Amino acid sequence: MSDALAEELRHAIGGLVRAVRAVDTMSAGEAAVLGYLDRDGPHTTAELAHRRKVTHQSAAKSVKELIGAGLVRAEPHPDDGRKHLLYITDTGRDRLRRERAQRATSLDSAIRDTLTPQERQRLRDCVPLLTRLTARLNE
Repeated sequence: MSDALAEELRHAIGGLVRAVRAVDTMSAGEAAVLGYLDRDGPHTTAELAHRRKVTHQSAAKSVKELIGAGLVRAEPHPDDGRKHLLYITDTGRDRLRRERAQRATSLDSAIRDTLTPQERQRLRDCVPLLTRLTARLNE
């Protein structure tokens, strides 16, 4: 029975994430890089690849696009001249804010249009549980 619950939850959340991302104007990889730089400060490309669990080449491709768009800047690493630290720019922060707002607006509209007030409260009550599950999976 618990395997069925896990599969149903994986399927439902996966579908929800894909639907919410449908309004994105940038790739998931680029948005993830901007998110890490915004939340956690500067990183190297290798650190970003490790955090995203992707290859260095994949992270480097996203970083190159973001630098080209002026959303990220690279500066020499203070401890290792072979590396660069990546920083989100003000333009990148604004773009990320817009992406997040679009996602939230889309999801908020769907919640309001689809769920009753009681169902919205039930959903709200589930958020701490989902947050705990996420934390456990990220251990």
